Amino acid sequence: MSTSFDSAAAVLAALGKPLGESAWVLIDQPRIDMFAKATDDHQWIHVDPVKAKEGPFGACVAHGYLTLALANRFLPEIVAYENLRMGVNYGCDKVRFPAPVLVGSRLRGRGELVKAETLDGGGVQAAIRITIDVEGKERPACVVDTISRLYFNDK
Repeated sequence: MSTSFDSAAAVLAALGKPLGESAWVLIDQPRIDMFAKATDDHQWIHVDPVKAKEGPFGACVAHGYLTLALANRFLPEIVAYENLRMGVNYGCDKVRFPAPVLVGSRLRGRGELVKAETLDGGGVQAAIRITIDVEGKERPACVVDTISRLYFNDK
């Protein structure tokens, strides 16, 4: 389920409302290893299954920033834009990692529009909170407020 917006007014009208959720994504060891290689973060807790089995979580865990990066994957599954002239990723606020992501976990993103304000030039700045759930767990893996600047074509 996702939400579609076709104007700045439609975005503003959705303030405080849930926007939908993404499909589930498997976090397997090859994905964690690729992220470690891309970021040069080869800490054993992420990439050494034998040592991690004896560690605090009993298995390898995904990097927090890998989990955060998935917000970029989940966002287009949660919201769609029609009649969009330009959209800009403006950044993030309030990133938190409440729970670890063990290898073999499945994650999904849920969205909520937590802030929206008009911009000069007819655009809107939207803060969409992405809560990244771990299947079967009570606490989310990550909560991040993504900020986008959206400019729609005149109707």
